[in-house]
Amino acid sequence: MHKLWIRITFSFLLLMSLLLLISGFFLAEMMKNTYYDLKENQLKQTAHLVFNAVEMDRTGLHASDLQNKIMMLSSSIQSRLTVIDKDGVVLADTKDDPAKMENHLKRPEVKQIIKENLKSGLSIRYSDTLGFSMMYVSIPINENNQTVGVMRVSLSMENIEHAIKRLWISLTLVLFAAFLLTGLIGMRLAKGISGPIEEMIDVSEKLKEKDYSARVKMKSKGELGQLANAINVLASSLKNQMDKLHENEQRLTGVLANMMSGVLLVNIDGRILLANRAMGQMLGEDPRTFTNKHHTEVGRSKELSHLIEQCFKTGKELRKEAHFYYPKERTVDAHLAPYIRENGEVSGIIAVLHDVTDIRRLEKMRSDFVANVSHELKTPVTSLKGFAETLLDGAMEDEELCRNFLTIIYNESDRLHRLIKDILYLSSIEHHRIPLEIEPVNVTDAVLSTANTIKKEAVKKNLHITLPENKEIWIEGEKDRIQQIVLNLLSNAIAYTPDGGEISVKIIEVENKVKLLISDTGIGIAQKELPRIFERFYRVEKARSRSSGGTGLGLAIVKHLVDSHHGTIEVESVEGEGTTFIISLPKKQEYI
Repeated sequence: MHKLWIRITFSFLLLMSLLLLISGFFLAEMMKNTYYDLKENQLKQTAHLVFNAVEMDRTGLHASDLQNKIMMLSSSIQSRLTVIDKDGVVLADTKDDPAKMENHLKRPEVKQIIKENLKSGLSIRYSDTLGFSMMYVSIPINENNQTVGVMRVSLSMENIEHAIKRLWISLTLVLFAAFLLTGLIGMRLAKGISGPIEEMIDVSEKLKEKDYSARVKMKSKGELGQLANAINVLASSLKNQMDKLHENEQRLTGVLANMMSGVLLVNIDGRILLANRAMGQMLGEDPRTFTNKHHTEVGRSKELSHLIEQCFKTGKELRKEAHFYYPKERTVDAHLAPYIRENGEVSGIIAVLHDVTDIRRLEKMRSDFVANVSHELKTPVTSLKGFAETLLDGAMEDEELCRNFLTIIYNESDRLHRLIKDILYLSSIEHHRIPLEIEPVNVTDAVLSTANTIKKEAVKKNLHITLPENKEIWIEGEKDRIQQIVLNLLSNAIAYTPDGGEISVKIIEVENKVKLLISDTGIGIAQKELPRIFERFYRVEKARSRSSGGTGLGLAIVKHLVDSHHGTIEVESVEGEGTTFIISLPKKQEYI
């Protein structure tokens, strides 16, 4: 695109060219006509002078000496003189022989006198004989108030044409000089006007391209200065507004991105305008692909789509618990509400989904815990009450029977004591009431000393225990808790491994961690049971677990003890073949 000053200059020069050409033609034509008028008057005066100088005899135009008189006058007059009678016959001429000249009645300047009765005649025409134009001026010759002839004076236009040509050359030079001068002035003025305008256009283009730092730097006066100042103020205001919008957008994006609840914005056509990361996780898809899709096209939840359609239909807030089965089973608390414009029209739906799966699971666990605790406490309490009643009813008289009943009462009370103790210990660990006392711990020593305490139980069932070699492997932790982990896992391995089975304990160092592997060849655990084995009171085989003296809290305690060391515990098991517990503990504890 041409620069603005070029377009202004071009337009200005085009206008000036037209004005100068029109002025030039007008001036040239006016000067030409003025010059012709002067020559015409001059020739008329000459014709009158010649007419007065010629003394006619009584025969009038037919005087014999008319040619001689005309010739005599022509010596002092540079013009050509011709005398013509009323019939067009040339009577005298200063250039040619009158007898040889053709009739002049049809000549324009003669016709104007003879036939049109004008006081003077004028004609300018090109002469083929002479090769240039001639001006002919004629006046009537009157006798007795009658036109008897024509006195014609003619003048060569050669000098006049040369003069007019010189006039045109001079006028052209003057006009060209004026054109150049006005062009330079116009270009200077155009640059002075277009410079600020072009800069304003550039600033506007930059603002359109979101470069809000652009400003008009050229200082101008008058209206252009006011316009430049207005643009700068507008750009500054726009920059402030865009900064605020960007800041608000970042805040909104940050809030939405870090919200644990899923947010979905749907327009009146059912198209998704916005979805945050949590919503994508709930629906099992990338939320960036949701934009402009219909809400039925994303996710695999018909229940959510049904809730959105229901909210559109009623135009009222809606809250309901929904279930998702993809990508995994979830329970969500869905809150949907229409968002309304200023004119009261519904523009779309905002859906906020809260994942309450863990809450519902915890509620179920709490309910199960209460039921399990009640059940676990009921059995020993019932036994204590029953045997106590039996003794009170007279069984105390039989010493042997009394001793058996008292032994059972002691065992059940001891079991009840262990159950309550484990519950209190687990509660203390969960609520961090017992802080971790960090000290250097030799894991191998902790494993060997713990294994030594339960060796008798393994010997009773003829179990073979393979222990790690006595090599010092140090970590930061609490020795008692680590021994408790090993004791619980080894006790479970002994309890659930048939006679003649094998139990092995391995310690592996992996970079900044220590892995403890406790394996057995016991009854194993079914795959469907593995996710729940660390729940309180959860037993794979309840009757057998209870008969083994277990409280159902051992693995829950192990899980919390491992977590307190910032470690992890995994289980690998094949039903009927055995189970392996893998505990990973960091060598260095994080101090908070």
